[in-house]
Amino acid sequence: MIPLLLTAATLATGSALVQADTLEKIAASGKITLAYRESSVPFSYLDGPSKPIGFAVDMSNAVADAVRKQLKKPDLQIEWQPVTSQNRIPLIMNGTVDLECGSTTNNTARGKDVAFAINHFYTGTRLVVKKGSGIKDYADLAGKNVATTTGTTNLQVLRKYSTEKNLNFNMLFGKDHADSFLLVESGRALAFGMDDILLFGLKANAKNPDEFEVVGEALQVEPYACMLRKDDAGFKHLVDGVIGGMMKSGEFEKLYTKWFMQPIPPRGVPLGLPMSPQLKENLKALSDKPAV
Repeated sequence: MIPLLLTAATLATGSALVQADTLEKIAASGKITLAYRESSVPFSYLDGPSKPIGFAVDMSNAVADAVRKQLKKPDLQIEWQPVTSQNRIPLIMNGTVDLECGSTTNNTARGKDVAFAINHFYTGTRLVVKKGSGIKDYADLAGKNVATTTGTTNLQVLRKYSTEKNLNFNMLFGKDHADSFLLVESGRALAFGMDDILLFGLKANAKNPDEFEVVGEALQVEPYACMLRKDDAGFKHLVDGVIGGMMKSGEFEKLYTKWFMQPIPPRGVPLGLPMSPQLKENLKALSDKPAV
């Protein structure tokens, strides 16, 4: 990776331009490019063909408002860019996307390539299965088809657990979370291993939510955080200021209630997931500490 410098200079990398000073890049282009996921309920997902919504989308919009004020550009445009688990980090690194707020784990390996803002959620890998399948924990899946999504930390967690416990999972890979969930829905996989909150979101928005259940102990609790380019202290300060300010003011808790406790689109089903002890603690600590 070519090191980025805190200057207005840009470096050509293929067809994209990389610029360390994100605020200068935004000021020059008159737009901020924000990433969204298509099926990371309730963080970032589509409500209709091209309308991203969710907890993390609301945070992204708050960052865009702060950028407008700091740059004194009230007419600053937002360009929404869909990303996947596989391409989200490269699109941040090559300058295509300025900020990715979704269901991205903040860990030390990724921290070599990108930077992370204050952690905004904590989750662990669990399983979604069909009720009546007989699957209650990981040991019940020995030698069986287990789905997960390409490019996620969960893939590594599940492989490691399978090896350590001699379970020999037959891993199937979806291109996104909706695709992975479909592998269970269609019977091609007995379980889908993913961050538990995403599984609850997919279950709530399934055609028949009561057909599914989330089971198994949580493996490796990890933080989610918004992702931005490395070595850009100015933009990280702004993003941290927005998220930290929301946490201090109580606005973050209101946003959490909106997306995790109340009915959400498109089916109007509430997730009913209270804030975790780790997240409550981070409302005070304002930490961006990564998972190992």
